[in-house]
This record gives sequence, structure tokens and C-alpha cells, in this order.
Amino acid sequence: MGDLQDRIQQHIDLLVGTGAESGLQVAVYRDGTLIVDAVSGAADPTRPLGSGTPVLSFSTGKNVTATLAQLLVSRGYVQLDSPITELWPEFGAYGKETATLRHVLTHTAGLPSMPREITPRELPDWSRVCAALAAARPRWRPGAELGYHSYTFGYLVGELARRATGRTMGELLREWITVPLGIDGELYFGVPDESLPELAHLEQDASQWPAGSEDGDAVLAPWESGPSAEFGNDGEILRADIPSVCSATAHGLAAMFNAVLQGELVDPAPLSAVAFEGVDQVFGTPARMGLGFPLGRIGAPAEEKSVAFGWPGGGGSYAYADPAGGIAFALTKTQLVPNFDTALSVTAIVADETRHGRQFREAPK
Repeated sequence: MGDLQDRIQQHIDLLVGTGAESGLQVAVYRDGTLIVDAVSGAADPTRPLGSGTPVLSFSTGKNVTATLAQLLVSRGYVQLDSPITELWPEFGAYGKETATLRHVLTHTAGLPSMPREITPRELPDWSRVCAALAAARPRWRPGAELGYHSYTFGYLVGELARRATGRTMGELLREWITVPLGIDGELYFGVPDESLPELAHLEQDASQWPAGSEDGDAVLAPWESGPSAEFGNDGEILRADIPSVCSATAHGLAAMFNAVLQGELVDPAPLSAVAFEGVDQVFGTPARMGLGFPLGRIGAPAEEKSVAFGWPGGGGSYAYADPAGGIAFALTKTQLVPNFDTALSVTAIVADETRHGRQFREAPK
């Protein structure tokens, strides 16, 4: 059996070579050591994709926001069960005065969708979005139900962070995570102007996607429920702090999760505990939430009883931390697809290799 770096490199080269993917990054840490840093394909028609090329990775960015939320709590800026209105008084409209950060992190705050007057054009206007959320009527009493908070999650955490610290989420990300971990330039919310040319270009084959729903009762607007390459390549979007998405390298995401597992950022132990369990009111599927993260590795067999935690992202990206195996994993990709087939195939290779307790060499620099 080949080394894990070699197996994954061969696998992603095959995916790119057959046209199933256009650009892939995979990074894996185990017990603090980087054992995979593999890349294949192109960043755009003129450049190869590099390990250090950031890729807009949609809801995989929620991993970063949830980690920052844990740092806000551990550093004493916010308490999990204090009312949001202590920092954000106007948020209490329409019965939301009982909402807490715990509700936001477990996606039980009752604001899964943006108010309909907010569209992608308004997302860069932080004040406007937050004012609309404060004035919104919740779909359920905070804490009563669970429902995926697609874009609202990042703004709810971010506005609490801004009011508690006086800093934006982008500033906190740099000060608390990327600079201390030596991954500055690998994780962004809002991308600086000078760094925009470094980003990969997203692709999307419309023929792969199911036709959009015309259901007027849908909780999420179509732009909230499905990723768009046009959205992810838009300079105004990329420059804005939208903390439910991020521009990241696989290495940057995996390095952040490795620091979590090593106790360098926050205590990882509580992150695998179930904080809320129920039927997702957006998708109608069973869901188990920890404090900021869905629980369980996607694709893991039921009998595995995975204690992993981490968000996938629309289009097929994925990052997770597995305390049981000491694994921090991330996959980013340039071609948006309506499934997680590539992430499932790569995580299966990682699980197969690590299940047998094999020793791995450090990934080449």
C-alpha cells in the first residue's frame, strides 16, 4: 500500500485527468503533523493550482466562523447563554430577545434565511444586513427548532463579535488565527484588493444542477441554497466580509483544525458533544449539532459513531476535525458540483489508511 500522500495525489490526478474535476487541493494533519498536502489541476485557464492558491469555498467557511465564536467565548468577550440583546439591543424584535449565542451556534436562533429584501447585492453592506436581521421575525422561538442558517449564521456571529471587540470578523481572523498559526494569506473572509489576483477561478456546469425550485414556501431563497460560480468570482463579494463563506486553501483550513485539535486555539473536547438534535426545518433531514459544527464525518458508516465535526460547503468542498483519530482534513475545489462525491472518495482513502494505524511520513514542503 502506498503512502497516504501518494494515494491521494494519484486519486486527485485521476479525477482531474478524466475531467471529473478541474482543480483540487487536499490537506491532512495527523496528531500535529502535516501528512498530505496534495494539489492537482488549474486555478484558471492560465495558471496551475498551487497549494497556496485560495479558493472560495462557500459554507466550509462556517468552520472558521464557528472557531472564532469559540475564541470569543474562551477569551471572555461573549457568554454562550447571555441574551444577544445585551450587546445588540435592537435584535430583540418579534420575540428574539431570548436568543443567545448558543442558539446561533446550534442553528436554532430562528433566522435560517435572509429577509427577502437582502440579496447578494446587499451582502457587502454589513450594517444593512444586520439591521434587517435585527428587525426580522423569527420562524420559530429561539431554541425550539433546528434549521440550517445559510448566510445569516456568519452575520449573527460577526455582529456579536464586532460589538464585543470593536473588530470585524476579517480582523479577528487575522489577529487570532492566521497570523499566530503562520497561515496568513491562506484564510480570508474579505480578500484584500492586492490578493484578489491570487484566487482561483470557480467553474460551474449548469447541466449538472437540478432545476431551481419555484416553491414559494421554500425557507431559503435560491441564491442561499445553491452555490454559484458567478457569485464566487464576483470581486465585490470576494472583498466583503461574509463570514458564512471563505476564500481558503485546503492547507489553511486543515492547519486551523489541527490547531484546534492540538489545543492551541480552543479546547476541542466540548466540540464533539451534541448540543442540539432534531429534524432540520430547512431540509427536512435529521441533524446533530455541536456548538458551531455539525457532528459526524460525512459518508461515515453509522456504526462508526464518528465524533468528527466540521462543515461541508456547497459545490463540494469539505473540512473536518476528528479528535478520535487526531485527523484534521480539508478539501477545496474549483469546479462546483451538486454532490460531495469527490470529498467522500478522498475521505474514504484517509479513513482506510488511518483505520489500520499506519505510520505516515511528513508531507513534502
